[in-house]
Amino acid sequence: MKSYNRIRRNGIYRSRSGMILGVCKGLAEHFDFSVFWTRVVALIFLFVAGFLPAIGLYLLSALLMKPEPVIPIKNPGEKEFYDSYTYSRQGAVQRLKRRYENLQRRIQRMEHIVTSAEYDWENRLNNG
Repeated sequence: MKSYNRIRRNGIYRSRSGMILGVCKGLAEHFDFSVFWTRVVALIFLFVAGFLPAIGLYLLSALLMKPEPVIPIKNPGEKEFYDSYTYSRQGAVQRLKRRYENLQRRIQRMEHIVTSAEYDWENRLNNG
């Protein structure tokens, strides 16, 4: 859990368990601040700045902040994949597809070696 919190400090995420889009709770968790006081500051900003600017800023921040990962991030590789997925899902799918194709080619080469006639003769000579 400590590594997750350390990595989490590298970015601000919207909380999945927040009241309205999770912006205030995400900011409070990132800055290690009370959620209650973060919401109080947001309400004060709503009354001081007016309804439209405050709601506009809130919605803009909700659009710009990535949602909190469902599964905790354990290492930088997972964080990189999550970031690439949230920025470009198509890119993440392409990356997974390339990785699968590379593994498929490796398996095919191994199958070819194991099922070749030379392998069978070497196996019989070494065992017999």
